[in-house]
Amino acid sequence: MSASVVHSLWTTAAEPIDKIGAPDIEYGQLSPTLIVIGAAVLGVLVEAFVPRRTRYYAQVFLSVVALAAAFAAVIGLAAGGYATTKSGIVAMGAVAVDGPALFLQGTILLAGILGVFTFAERRLDPAAHGNRVDSFAAQAASVPGSDSEKAAVKAGFTTTEVFPLLLFAVGGMLIFPAANDLLTLFIALEVFSLPLYLLCAVARRKRLMSQEAAVKYFLLGAFASAFTLFGIALLYGYAGSVKYGTIARVVDGTVGEVSPALAGTMGNDALLLIGAAMVVMGLLFKVGAVPFHMWTPDVYQGAPTPVTGFMAAATKVAAFGALLRLLYVVLPGLRWDWRPVMWAVAIVTMLGGAIVAITQTDIKRLLAYSSIAHAGFILAGVIATTPDGVSSVLFYLGAYSFVTIGAFAVVTLVRDAGGEATHLSKWAGLGRRSPLVAAVFAVFLLAFAGIPLTSGFAGKFAVFKAAAEGGAGAIVVVGVISSAIAAFFYIRVIVLMFFSEPRPEGPTVAVPSPLTMTAIGVGVAVTLVLGVAPQYFLDLASQAGVFVR
Repeated sequence: MSASVVHSLWTTAAEPIDKIGAPDIEYGQLSPTLIVIGAAVLGVLVEAFVPRRTRYYAQVFLSVVALAAAFAAVIGLAAGGYATTKSGIVAMGAVAVDGPALFLQGTILLAGILGVFTFAERRLDPAAHGNRVDSFAAQAASVPGSDSEKAAVKAGFTTTEVFPLLLFAVGGMLIFPAANDLLTLFIALEVFSLPLYLLCAVARRKRLMSQEAAVKYFLLGAFASAFTLFGIALLYGYAGSVKYGTIARVVDGTVGEVSPALAGTMGNDALLLIGAAMVVMGLLFKVGAVPFHMWTPDVYQGAPTPVTGFMAAATKVAAFGALLRLLYVVLPGLRWDWRPVMWAVAIVTMLGGAIVAITQTDIKRLLAYSSIAHAGFILAGVIATTPDGVSSVLFYLGAYSFVTIGAFAVVTLVRDAGGEATHLSKWAGLGRRSPLVAAVFAVFLLAFAGIPLTSGFAGKFAVFKAAAEGGAGAIVVVGVISSAIAAFFYIRVIVLMFFSEPRPEGPTVAVPSPLTMTAIGVGVAVTLVLGVAPQYFLDLASQAGVFVR
């Protein structure tokens, strides 16, 4: 090769290029997420530098303050019109700030605050070696039953890292339903999934079962993430962009100028259909819809109960928000393709969750199958493809998250010598031994069953009404049948608690600290308020039910 050719290669490569513009970041509109992630990073520093004695108090204080401040920021944005007139796309097209995003973020933050309260509970177990203990392993790194674990328990160690992990999970969940491009969606998915995998593994009692739950969740979650990523790659190959708006325009055929490369891929429907199916599959896994529900019962049963409550509430809210945005913003042009599939998934999920729950003998597994059935009910609202569909799903998610955290908080109170007494036979006669706890749990079970004057009834009514008006009447019929089947096993637990003889060697009900009492009290209050006077919150959800494009 001659010197002149080499010279021209060098010179063309070194010609001045346009400067890369600095990104415009709207910090104010992203403030809820930034506050939570910032506090999570601070929490890691607290673990490193604060003495062990005061860590627990510092972490609880930091977590509650951060989540409350982030919730205040969400309220401020909504009051400033960012849910309606000023809604828009921020962070260079990566995140949407609109009604559904703010409504779901507010719900997730409230669930996070109640989650912190249940995480911080330290009065349920008897004190070990003069130290109060919580639900988490004394030293997560030690082998269960080993000398190092016994030494850690004796020294009074506690795993306070669970608080920054919870904050990181909440941070990812805040971005997940607001993501406006597929890469942001995937990063948010990983940011909230990885802390949850860890949190599932750190139970103080039944540690092997807890670690098994975490491994199952991690392996299946990694598969689901891989499918999601593959689907993102195919959608990018189809539309030449990962931005929601651009993909939607290519799907509709309303895209402006078509480059030769785009013209070559636009006609390839296989890329679009397989890519969309894979991304939706990843989201249905997070939601716990049949047939992607296999992880739910094992993980709910094995994880520490405070983690189960937080995860069951907040993950569903975030995942359904992301699913709604994907189907309503990116793929409305594919409605005739995805609606029949979603019909099938919703029907199988409702019936599967309700029927299998009847055979369960463990209260946490029963609540897990109940949550699968609820995923089916919420999908009925997603299928409606109307503005009412969006607002009914938002309302249902808000109502459901408080009932769930409250119910799992009650489960932590019923204990025997081995820790939580989760086998249903041990709950016999609980209503005679401690009527208040049994009555509160009965309220939550009636809300799950959708009995009138509870939030569950208002939510189911809104979702089924939206589905019927959206032309999905058959789904409503299946939903009502599933609700009737589900009501059987909820009522069965109530009958067991109030109309059975208590066993002499049965469990005791621990007296919790004000933290858990607050979580349960808020759960009961929200359940009854949303059941008796839901209209204000239904209006709020319908105002927040419009996605920005």
